Amino acid sequence: MTESIIISSPHLHQAMSVKQVMRQVIFALIPGILLSIWFFGWGVLIQCLLAVSFALVIESLMLFLRGKPLKVFLYDGSAVVTALLLSVAISPFTPFWVTFLGICFAIIIAKHCYGGLGYNMFNPAMAGYIFVLLCFPVELSSWPHIIGTDYPHASLVDTLSIIFLGHSSVPAFDSLSGATTLGYMKSQLNGMAMMTEIRHSPLFGSFAGKGTEWIALGWFAGGIWLFMRGIIKWQMSTTFLATLFVISLIFYWYDTNIYLSPVLTLFTSSTMLAAFFIITDPVTASTTPRGKIIYAAGIAFFTYLIRTWGSYPDAIAFAVLIMNATVPLIDSYTRPKVFGEIQQ
Repeated sequence: MTESIIISSPHLHQAMSVKQVMRQVIFALIPGILLSIWFFGWGVLIQCLLAVSFALVIESLMLFLRGKPLKVFLYDGSAVVTALLLSVAISPFTPFWVTFLGICFAIIIAKHCYGGLGYNMFNPAMAGYIFVLLCFPVELSSWPHIIGTDYPHASLVDTLSIIFLGHSSVPAFDSLSGATTLGYMKSQLNGMAMMTEIRHSPLFGSFAGKGTEWIALGWFAGGIWLFMRGIIKWQMSTTFLATLFVISLIFYWYDTNIYLSPVLTLFTSSTMLAAFFIITDPVTASTTPRGKIIYAAGIAFFTYLIRTWGSYPDAIAFAVLIMNATVPLIDSYTRPKVFGEIQQ
């Protein structure tokens, strides 16, 4: 008879550190970032480098002012993830000082003023994006034309000049810049054009926006990687995409001429980025099982509401911040019963 070894409790789970989690998130962002660079040009790479540099400097300054050890908190990767999410949300033509201000708001106000990582109520990247979008809408309104269209494209020199010297430094700026696919659709629909007419634009590809459909697949591939590594769970991403699909399908059935199809809704703009990288933030999202479903469905509802009838083409950031504010209430009403607890 073999002897069995019995080990008494507590049995502790070997969880991944913050640094390991953030590293996996950065790896998962790479496919979407590379595809964004391919289709939108050098501006995406420049914005990523600028945002990461600004974030590390500001994070170091805030840690120093708060008396926190740099080695522990600076290298956990959270500032880099915030910077990358903000940099892919803004236009590749965004002036460097706007990027700097967005990072300042994200790191200082949305993160450290709440106590730092783990205490922030609002998603820092989305808070920084909303700040610059509301304060500097003109600087964020111009996007480079998608590679693959007949429009002229900005060279590396043109892009550097636009970012560091301003739009006026490039005389041909108006011909090099345009709107996003979602922005173009919204402006055309406001001008009483029909979707059947809008779809003939060169901005559209095989099943969604030209280029942006492949970028969305890049975010989707990164999301699958996070699922496989156990970094995120399926509930919130699936609920968000399913809710957005169902809502858009209902309105698309009602009138195909003025409402986007479910495929366009899911694969245009930042929907896939939000599904796997933004709404799944463990700090600012709901933590209860039922709360996660309500939280994700709420983001989908507000996204479609603002996209369709609001003033802004894409509404992910607004929807996320709205639902971030409701998380304490959601968690309070969806708290699961503790084993052995007697309900009053």
